[in-house]
Amino acid sequence: MFPIRDHNPSGRRPYVTYGLIALNVVIFIAYWPLFANERALNLFFYDWAMIPAKVTQLGDFTGLLTSMFLHGGVLHLAGNMLFLWIFGDNMEDRMGHLPYLAFYLATGVAAGLAHILGSPGSMVPTVGASGAIAGVMGGYLLLFPRARVDILLFFLVFFRIIPIPAAIMLVLWFALQVMAGLGSDPDMGGVAYWAHAGGFVAGLALTLPVFLRLGGPRFWRATHGTPPHPTPDYRFRQSSIPTVRKRR
Repeated sequence: MFPIRDHNPSGRRPYVTYGLIALNVVIFIAYWPLFANERALNLFFYDWAMIPAKVTQLGDFTGLLTSMFLHGGVLHLAGNMLFLWIFGDNMEDRMGHLPYLAFYLATGVAAGLAHILGSPGSMVPTVGASGAIAGVMGGYLLLFPRARVDILLFFLVFFRIIPIPAAIMLVLWFALQVMAGLGSDPDMGGVAYWAHAGGFVAGLALTLPVFLRLGGPRFWRATHGTPPHPTPDYRFRQSSIPTVRKRR
C-alpha cells in the first residue's frame, strides 16, 4: 500500500513544502559523490547523522536537526519527498508558512528523540526526513480524515490504484510502524520504526491546538474532513466533478 497523491488542492502555494523538498534534494546531490567511497560516507554520517549514543553520552544534539535533511539513497529520498509532497501542502495551507516550518522541524526532533528512547546506546547513524514527514501525516489525520488518497496496491505482477479515506491509510500506516517496531532490534540497522511512530504522535499532539482553534469537531462538520478553500468560486468550479459532490 503506497500513496501516490491526494485529491486536496491547497488554497495557497506551499512555499515551505517546495523549499523543504528542494533543500533535501540539493543536500543529497552535494554529498552524492561520497557514495563511491564507503569510508568517507561513514565519516560524513558520523558527523551529521543522528547517533543515539552521541546524544546520550556526549550531549551532541546536532544530529537531531541535521539528520532530517540526509538520506541513504535515491529511493529513500524519493519516497520521503513523495510523502511530503502529498501531505505537506494542505498542512501548510491550514497552519501558515512559518508555523508549518516550525511544526515540521519540531516533529522531526521529536521523532529523533523517540528513536533515542528505544535505543539510547546505539552507534548506528540514523538519517532521513521520514520522522518529520510522519509528523505531517499525524497532523493530516487530525485535520483531514476524510480526504481521498490514491494508493498503489501490488498484486504479484499486477497493480491497481484505488482511492481511500486518508484516515484508513494513515491509521494503517501508523499501526504497521508500531508492529514493526515491536518486532525489530533497535540496535541494528534498518528502518527507524519508532522514529516514525514518535513523529506521528508528535504531529497529532502539535496539531491539536490548531484543530481546536478551528472549531474541533465543528471543523470536521463544516469541511467534511477535507480542506476548505478560500476562493469563492472553487466549489462552484468543482461542482461538476463527481468525487467532490460525494464529499458534500
